[in-house]
Amino acid sequence: MSPPGHSAISATRYRFFAHVAGHAHLPELVTLAETVEQWWDGIETYLTTGITNAASEGNNRLIKLEVRNAFGFRNRANQRLRSRCATTRRSRREAHPH
Repeated sequence: MSPPGHSAISATRYRFFAHVAGHAHLPELVTLAETVEQWWDGIETYLTTGITNAASEGNNRLIKLEVRNAFGFRNRANQRLRSRCATTRRSRREAHPH
């Protein structure tokens, strides 16, 4: 399935905001519209390319978890090594299936 064209995305965006304007008495819907507007560049990029930053966000989460688990390490090199090992575990498993 190919990504939608710019005109289709623009038309859908317009319909969404027109719907929100018709229901402006719902504060949750207004907040949603404000959030969509704020993040529109990233949303449109995903819709046209299908590319996300999910992998980097997942790695950041794992690194933060390892930093919390390694609290108290005196050696910063060991802390970095733990973070690196945590973020490459899945790729190492996929390279050597059992």
